[in-house]
Amino acid sequence: MRRLITYPCAGETLVGSLDAAAGTTGLLIVSGGNEIRCGAHRGMAALASRLAADGVPVFRFDRRGIGDSTGENGGFETSADDIKAAAATFRAQCPHLTRLVGFGNCDAASALALFGREAGLDRLILANPWVIAPTDDLPPADAIRARYAEKLRDPRAWLRLIRGGVDLSKLASGLGKIFGSRSPEANPLEQAIFAALATHDATIILAERDATAIAFRAAAKRRRYPGSFVTINTASHSFARTDDKAALYEAIRVALG
Repeated sequence: MRRLITYPCAGETLVGSLDAAAGTTGLLIVSGGNEIRCGAHRGMAALASRLAADGVPVFRFDRRGIGDSTGENGGFETSADDIKAAAATFRAQCPHLTRLVGFGNCDAASALALFGREAGLDRLILANPWVIAPTDDLPPADAIRARYAEKLRDPRAWLRLIRGGVDLSKLASGLGKIFGSRSPEANPLEQAIFAALATHDATIILAERDATAIAFRAAAKRRRYPGSFVTINTASHSFARTDDKAALYEAIRVALG
């Protein structure tokens, strides 16, 4: 049964949705970007319902300034109090829980990496963690590089270039991003995320052809991150297709144990 719950956070009122179940391991879902707690295409609401039907309690919430919650939206880097308040509320509403796992996609995954331990979470499931220092509207340099490498192996791409079917201004912008970007070693967000991951028990799920996931995989290689990845064969950042959703669900079920 799904219940709406209001609770305090730093002088504001947050709103969450609890899908109750009898299991002793609960999943706290943190929304990415400025998404409300139901997620893109209601994906997180559907995931919560399916997990609860399988015995896993699930709690989702709107952080301050998002959806039904009051306050100012300060972005994922200011969400420590929001995650902590949500975890405490989840435990209070489900006192039978013995283990609490956090799940998030994109910058919600990054927020969990940064603040999950402070919130008392026992382990993390992180999809396409955001480690990119934004500088323009282009994809991250690692994603552009991977895309160009794929194109160079495709004879049809060479034929399009010869016939004038390639936007040369976009090509020039992409090459400029690759060769003109700052060293990723100087990216403080990337440094903080991988320092935090070194202290966590985490499962990393990556959408194989998603730009954010490609950037994370490249950063993990640079940082010599020892963990392994669960890779889902999709370009969808939010795992929007039916097959993607099924693969994401199975990966989460395995990670929950």
